Amino acid sequence: MNASLGASILVENGKVTRLVNVAENKLLADAGRRIREVRTGQGLSLEQLALLTGISAPALSVIENGKRDPRLTTLSRIAEALRVPLAALIAGGVGAAESAAPSPSGGYDLGEYQ
Repeated sequence: MNASLGASILVENGKVTRLVNVAENKLLADAGRRIREVRTGQGLSLEQLALLTGISAPALSVIENGKRDPRLTTLSRIAEALRVPLAALIAGGVGAAESAAPSPSGGYDLGEYQ
């Protein structure tokens, strides 16, 4: 493991198969956790967020679990649907997403999507 890069090399059958960047994995996991915290804090299910974003519930679940590296445009759609600044989902500060989340009393109009 190269500590200066925060990366490790995975070797299978004597061949380097991939470079795993620990810092990137943490960033994805943290962003996914923030998305889930904001979504659940607003009382939205994965299915409801899927309707609001046009992103499938399974794809959102993989993002929330930090298993997918979403494009910036995908994160932007999620932030817009959650009514939070994009930075609140990717910021490193503790509580960034929670402090940016609007109150659930704002409500959502899911009528046209159901």
